[in-house]
Order: sequence, then structure tokens, then C-alpha cells
Amino acid sequence: MKQISTLVIAALALSFTACNNQSKPAAEAPAKKTVVSLPPYQAMLVQHHVADFDKWLPSFKSSDSIVKAAGLTQPAVGRGLENYKFVLVFAAASDLQKAKDFSNSQALKDAMAKSGVSDTPAISFWNVSFDDTSTIPQQERLMITHHVKDFDTWKKAFDTEGDSLRAANGLVERLMARSTDEANTVTILFAITDMGKAKARVASPDLQKIMTDAGVDGPPSITWFKWVPLN
Repeated sequence: MKQISTLVIAALALSFTACNNQSKPAAEAPAKKTVVSLPPYQAMLVQHHVADFDKWLPSFKSSDSIVKAAGLTQPAVGRGLENYKFVLVFAAASDLQKAKDFSNSQALKDAMAKSGVSDTPAISFWNVSFDDTSTIPQQERLMITHHVKDFDTWKKAFDTEGDSLRAANGLVERLMARSTDEANTVTILFAITDMGKAKARVASPDLQKIMTDAGVDGPPSITWFKWVPLN
């Protein structure tokens, strides 16, 4: 399997780590920028709850060696906006099978137990087709995962909706991926520039109709979170 180059790994860190500059006012849309997208790559996403985030994070950082041994690079950590005990960890996978083996390993189970993971983790693997690596001040994110009847039909509707309309509703596309196990399961990651507008858009009948017409055939999984600096 083709491995991700050092340059790509470095760029991934930019995409999944928000900078420490002062954020713009919530209602201000980001300035128009040139999108720098990584080549396609594979990734692993882990989602779970922890007993105490402030205790979990140092323990997670101390497990760096086993993460690297599994071919997982530049991990990024997100924390739930409403449920502070919800955690997600994203990492690029240079070897998908090695990452899958690691996800079922005793070493990972032991590390999670030691760090205070309080439930069974949900682990998924992605083929990432688009990843905007440009640096932005916004750290809050919306992740939507849903199943579609036909990806090409859905993608056409997504493109027709357009970046401008989404931006006007406080959402800027940062990443798109498809499940490695089910190609019609799609995940989109958005940066949030206006939380009120973003939540209103997600709940709007207009968006529900767009999704239904595009072939979304089940309830979407919607996750609101914020990236946590690891340095």
C-alpha cells in the first residue's frame, strides 16, 4: 500500500490543528482563500467517552509510541462541544491493515483502560478524498456522516448546493471521506464560522430536502466538537 509522504503528513497536521491566533467574530465569514488539498489518503477515527478528559489527555499523549508503531501519524484530538467527556481521535494511516489490527489489539485496549475510556470505542476507517490544509483560526467543527444510495448522485447535489451557500450558513468544508468498508457511507467535516447559523442550517427543512433528494437514506450522525491543541 502506498505510504503517505513526510510532506503530506506535515500538511495533515495543519489541517487538523487549528492555529492559536485570536478568532474572528463569530458572524464574520473567513476571507476568501486558496484551498490546499492533500492527495487522497487513508485514516482512522476513534470516538469514545472518558471519565475525566484532563486525566485522559496526558495518558493519550504518553501512548505516542504504540500509535506510531501502528503506522498512525499526526493524531488530532477533538472534544465534544456539549458533552465534554466525548472525545474523538483522528490519524492518518500509512498501512490500513496494520491500523485495523491495532484497533483490535490488546495494547490499545490496555491503553484505553489505563486512560479512563468509559465505553466501547467506535472505530472507523476512511478513504479521504479532500482535506483542506489551509490554516484558519476557527477550531469548532461539525462532522456529518450518512449513508447515500449512490455517491455520484449525492456528490452532484452537494456541489450544486455550493460552498457559497454553506459559507453563508456558517459552514466551510474542510474534509470529505468515504468509509473503507462501505463506499456509500460519506463523512464531511466543516469548520464553523457562525454557530447559530450552522445549527439553524443543520435543522432546516431546506437542508433536509436537499439530503433526501440527494439520496441520503438514513438518519445522519451529527457531531459538534472542537479541536484540542496537543502541543
